[in-house]
Amino acid sequence: MGDRKQAGDTEFQAFVIGRWPRLMRTAFLLTGEQHAAEDLVQSTLEQAYVAWRKVASADDPEAYVRRVMINAHSRRYRRKLREFLAPKDDSGLTHEIADTGDHISRADDRHTLLKALAKLPPRQREAVVLRYWEDLTETQAAEAMGCSVGAVKSNAAKGIAKLRAVPGLAETVTHGGRK
Repeated sequence: MGDRKQAGDTEFQAFVIGRWPRLMRTAFLLTGEQHAAEDLVQSTLEQAYVAWRKVASADDPEAYVRRVMINAHSRRYRRKLREFLAPKDDSGLTHEIADTGDHISRADDRHTLLKALAKLPPRQREAVVLRYWEDLTETQAAEAMGCSVGAVKSNAAKGIAKLRAVPGLAETVTHGGRK
């Protein structure tokens, strides 16, 4: 039994090392704050570790963990929704560790975009993050969010429309961050 546990621990460690940057980016885009993102990823990985045998045997362990993270995010911020959507300051929005492979990290108006993203309602933010930053299909996003494909389409469209209405973001949203 000890060898099997050690193999599971090694497999989990490799999963965490390989997925940490992407999980952090998704969590940051969902929460809008570096520390909240770190807490969200940490609590998600704690849950994944406890159920690692089930997670590892899933068709797509990363999708499974992403779903756990989205559920944890939804539960955590449901009560504090108004306070969360209108942070008193935007200092937390500027501390993301840049990912050089991330198109958003190269956008000139990154600060404006992150502020606007943080003001979207949670479901719209989730849909926009999963569809456009995580590049998931509508079906994958629906599975991650626990809703229908139509709900993903609707929330993503509404979120993008709100982002387009922000002065200075229309070109970024229309051209996917490329100038």
